[in-house]
Amino acid sequence: MSELNNIALQIISDGKGILAADESTGTMSKRLENVGIESSAQNRLSFRETLFTADSMSNCIGGVILYDETINQKSKNKKIPEIISDQGSFPGIKVDTGAKTIAGSEEEKVTEGLDGLRERLKIYSDLGAKFTKWRGVYIISNEYPSKLAIHSNSHALARYAALVQEANMVPIIEPEVLMDGEHSAKECYNKTSDVIKKCFEELILNKVDLTGIILKPNMILAGNKSKKKISGEEVAKLTIECLKKSVPKEVPGIAFLSGGQSEIEATENLHLINKFNTTKFIMTYSYGRALQQGALKHWSKDLKDIEGTQKIFNHRAQMNTLAAQGKWSKEIEKK
Repeated sequence: MSELNNIALQIISDGKGILAADESTGTMSKRLENVGIESSAQNRLSFRETLFTADSMSNCIGGVILYDETINQKSKNKKIPEIISDQGSFPGIKVDTGAKTIAGSEEEKVTEGLDGLRERLKIYSDLGAKFTKWRGVYIISNEYPSKLAIHSNSHALARYAALVQEANMVPIIEPEVLMDGEHSAKECYNKTSDVIKKCFEELILNKVDLTGIILKPNMILAGNKSKKKISGEEVAKLTIECLKKSVPKEVPGIAFLSGGQSEIEATENLHLINKFNTTKFIMTYSYGRALQQGALKHWSKDLKDIEGTQKIFNHRAQMNTLAAQGKWSKEIEKK
């Protein structure tokens, strides 16, 4: 398992983060259509390849989470995992098959994909994947997340992680408490704590080596419809306190999801978390939209402007890497 620990540390050390480029075909189609681009397999590949060959990949991005379509694609006779590896980054793969409504519940979901996972993991490993991702989603309200949703998703995450380590890959554990709703940051803190604690209870029960995983949680935020917004400093301090009390010390690092925050918010909050971090956990980023959105908007105006698109992506990646080291500032952002 020391090999898995080494891979995990290489992905997230020295300010490096993870590029979440694992949008499903449906999600990627919406993003492309929103900026007026046809969602063809070639266009999806062209945009992603533009990012994967950017200069910041070698010094900012430690890992890239891919979708099944992308990990199987080639560009100029080179496989996508090879392009990523050549940049000094690790290719990874999303292996869950999506969140489906829990039987007997109209609103809560459980993530599926355990059937046939052992066999799929072998295929992905042969394609070059070194780590994987599985996302469980939880909603907040007066009655949610329910014990059933917490237990079902934690159990699935743990079974997934055990199979991934058996296949000699690093599992990213992503229990996402959604920021949709009117809840306060305190409610988010309490519910996120419950979710993470149950996740680790199940991981330990399933004999998962905690030194060979990466946790990908949400930050502690007030709901997007809440009237009780909190400052970035409060976000940072509550997030650190939550993780300090919920995550076992053996876990090497935490790579936050952006969860609906704007590009700048996600960077600033990560910076503040690292500024106030008193734990031994590496605290970095695993962003999708918060790394790609600016680059996507620029690219949509001229699909041949690779250099201009990469310049915007490089800046965003560099800002987040500075934030992961507690070295970001608004002044540096504007330069």
